[in-house]
Amino acid sequence: QVQLVESGGGLVQAGGSLRLSCAASGRTFTTYAMGWFRQAPGKEREFVAAISWSGSNPYYADSVKGRFIISRDKAKNTMYLQMNSLKPEDPAVYYCAAAPAWSPRILTKIAEYDNWGQGTQVTVSS
Repeated sequence: QVQLVESGGGLVQAGGSLRLSCAASGRTFTTYAMGWFRQAPGKEREFVAAISWSGSNPYYADSVKGRFIISRDKAKNTMYLQMNSLKPEDPAVYYCAAAPAWSPRILTKIAEYDNWGQGTQVTVSS
């Protein structure tokens, strides 16, 4: 198991930027595939972005492609989500997730992850 703690959420104006962080502890972080998901009130949790254990092959939901950037720093055991050009439809609780991986694969489904953080709130004002 790996423990995940998100931070960096907050209130930002539409068009602004935020950077979320996901700090990992516990088992070897470098062998985990990682991802970001979000859940808005009254909606199901949805995939946002994912990255392989090697840090390669970032993959994004169409709704955030070109605006969000996922990355990870193995030395710091931390994953990031740089969110630019935030839109009124982006507000949600953002969750990071991790799953053991023995190849540089990308995981995009909720059921594929077995470690979750507590979430961090992102609010966008228009």
